[in-house]
Amino acid sequence: QVQLVESGGGSVQAGGSLRLSCAASGSIRSIDAMGWYRQALGKQRELVAAITTGGNTRYTDSVKGRFTISRDRTKNTVYLQMNNLKPEDTAVYYCNSGPALGVTGRYWGQGIQVTVSS
Repeated sequence: QVQLVESGGGSVQAGGSLRLSCAASGSIRSIDAMGWYRQALGKQRELVAAITTGGNTRYTDSVKGRFTISRDRTKNTVYLQMNNLKPEDTAVYYCNSGPALGVTGRYWGQGIQVTVSS
């Protein structure tokens, strides 16, 4: 069992920045990859960024150059630094943990709202 606790969401103007945090606890030895998904109103949930224990990363094209995912292994925490936010980034963001990069994990955070106004 893995628990994921998210923090750091909020509302910003376009061009602003936010940093999301996701702290993992429980059976964390089963985790190789952690990442962030998002789901906007009326749209399917999509992968935003992910990172493995070894530091390999993956980003969706729409956030490349603006978002950076990182991992603090001593705290079992993954971060998503979001810069130059755009209205289309507005969504509920979900932390996710799983066995490998490119594979959706079985554990999810509760979801945290990010709203970007134009």
